[in-house]
Amino acid sequence: MAAAEILLTISNPVLKAYLFHVSVLGLKMLLMSPLTARQRFKHKIFISPEDAASMKGAKVKYDHPDIERVRRGHLNDLENITVFFIVALAYLLTNPSPGLAINLFRAFTTARIGHTIVYCVIPIPQPTRFLFFFVGWAITFFMAGSVILHCL
Repeated sequence: MAAAEILLTISNPVLKAYLFHVSVLGLKMLLMSPLTARQRFKHKIFISPEDAASMKGAKVKYDHPDIERVRRGHLNDLENITVFFIVALAYLLTNPSPGLAINLFRAFTTARIGHTIVYCVIPIPQPTRFLFFFVGWAITFFMAGSVILHCL
């Protein structure tokens, strides 16, 4: 069996961890939509007139701070988690140390969940959000650099 085929089997603990963490992060991103909807219903603020018409006292508004906070958190996820998915897969294909790779995946997932909690659920003053963001960013940067060095 070729090396790539071995790396891409479920018996590879790094692939197994990758699939687990990608799934957790995918679910986390999917949950951002209901979190946004929760804020919309809580404040009776919608972006479509037909949605506002379905609830008494609702209005159309595009800049409510609580709703925009959750939307910005979702956008931040889209900007960072999708890059992680690609870079982490490339990193997996370099046959990294299982312990290091698995802990990087864990730390990234924890950082992104933490980022959402302190930004969208229970806002906490800076630098908490920045620290969670930076941990995830640094992990992705490290893995990308590792892939580049492996390919030289």
